[in-house]
Amino acid sequence: MGEVDEGGSVPELKVENRGEKPVLLMDGEELAGAKQNRVLNTSILVPAKSQLVIPVSCTEAGRWHYESRYFEDSDNVLVHSVRSRKAQTVTESLERHAEFQSDQALVWDEIDRVAERAGVHSPTGAIRDVIQARGKELEEYLEAFPCRKGQRGLLVLINGRAAGMDVLSRASAYKVLHPKLLKSYAMEAFLTQGRKPPKPTPEKAREFLSRAVNCEERKYRSVGLGWDYRFLGKRMLGSALVYRKAVVHAAFFEMAQAERAGRMAGLNSRRGFRGEYVL
Repeated sequence: MGEVDEGGSVPELKVENRGEKPVLLMDGEELAGAKQNRVLNTSILVPAKSQLVIPVSCTEAGRWHYESRYFEDSDNVLVHSVRSRKAQTVTESLERHAEFQSDQALVWDEIDRVAERAGVHSPTGAIRDVIQARGKELEEYLEAFPCRKGQRGLLVLINGRAAGMDVLSRASAYKVLHPKLLKSYAMEAFLTQGRKPPKPTPEKAREFLSRAVNCEERKYRSVGLGWDYRFLGKRMLGSALVYRKAVVHAAFFEMAQAERAGRMAGLNSRRGFRGEYVL
């Protein structure tokens, strides 16, 4: 995986799958290296023996020079609050322009806000530096919430309220992504520590799942294999990559009411996919 050419393109990368099977690139996964660190704008299933130009966002505003010719896995998923706001703008871009583009300025602003809350300064404004600076605290969360046998997802409550959920089709794939996803949510929990929060309850989780199932939906052709579904509901935003009628990856985020303003409120309901949904 690398820049599209020597000049580079902030919102795009080129990926090559030389293997015999499709490869999943998950929404929010960060890639480090090349001219800037980037993060996936949506989940993509890259076909076997193929090359794709994929949509990304920059997570390192202050660098535009090569550290290496290629990217490597940064071992991070974008911090939950930044990832959810990015997902919102990608959904808006799909509705307006049928493109998987984010609001890059907003992503940078959200990263700056997280860095300030965490008390971390990064010379290049890299979210990776912020996460690594809080590595010790995040390791405690990883020890407290190990991946369970057969686990395929997680639903996270922060301060007694549902924050978000990720589900994958295969336990083997989820096991690899569990530490990254957990750190993404744990970083948010660390930043919002304060007074003793209300006790989380199963009812809060059930209520979140109920709202997810009843979201309005739209369907778009994915960049790679399959279809990209977008969901909007009561205080909720979601997406799902579907291939051969199976949900490869689904993610839902809690949203403040103010975040739902604008054209997203006009999304129409399309129910054809409902019966196939993994929930």
